[in-house]
This record gives sequence, structure tokens and C-alpha cells, in this order.
Amino acid sequence: MRSLPAVFLGGLAGTTLRLLIDLLVPHGDDGFPVSTLLINVVGAFALGLLTARLWPRASASLRALLGPGLLGSFTTYSAFAVSLVALADAAEWLLAAVYLVATIGLGLGAAWAGLRLGGAARSPAAAQ
Repeated sequence: MRSLPAVFLGGLAGTTLRLLIDLLVPHGDDGFPVSTLLINVVGAFALGLLTARLWPRASASLRALLGPGLLGSFTTYSAFAVSLVALADAAEWLLAAVYLVATIGLGLGAAWAGLRLGGAARSPAAAQ
């Protein structure tokens, strides 16, 4: 229960950051959702990096603040799904397919890179 305020504060910050990026990189329902793709890929990388680098020694409150709070509200599966359906409804099949593959491929790649980079930065061999 002590992590609840941390999730709230992180969520406030993550949602605000997401809105700012959506305002800076707007797109229509039938346009490629660049901002959503960017947000989700950056979030996947950041969570991978933090999980590998910070989680082993972070308090439960800090993990709650940064994980479900900040990055959970910054990234969103629902925005991905709505953008994908909107592209399909607009008969933008090629854009929808590219967006689907790009989101999954780049998201997994970003998470992998964050985990590897965070793990490498933490390992004793990296310090030499």
C-alpha cells in the first residue's frame, strides 16, 4: 500500500510527458501514429534499462514510481490498439501492417537493448 502514492506521482508525470509528445507530434486517425510508436519504443527501452540496472537494488516504492507509475502511464497498449484499428477502419491496410510490425519489432528490440545495456553497465567486466 505504501507504493500507491509513488504509482500516482509516476502516473501523473508519465501521462503529462505522453500528452506533451502527442501535442508535439500530432497525427490524424488515418495517419501513421508516429508519436505513439515513439512513446512505446522509448518506454520499452527505458523499462528494460531500468529493470536491468536499477531494479536489483531499488526500493519497492521506487520501482512502483518508475515502472507502473511513470512508464506504465507513458506507454500504452490501448493507444497502440486504437491507432491500429483506426488505420484499418480508414482502409490504410499497408500503414496498419507497417505500424503493427514496427511496434512489435521495435518495442521488443528496444526492450532487449535496454536489458543488455543495463546489464552490461552493471557487470564487473564493464567496469574494467
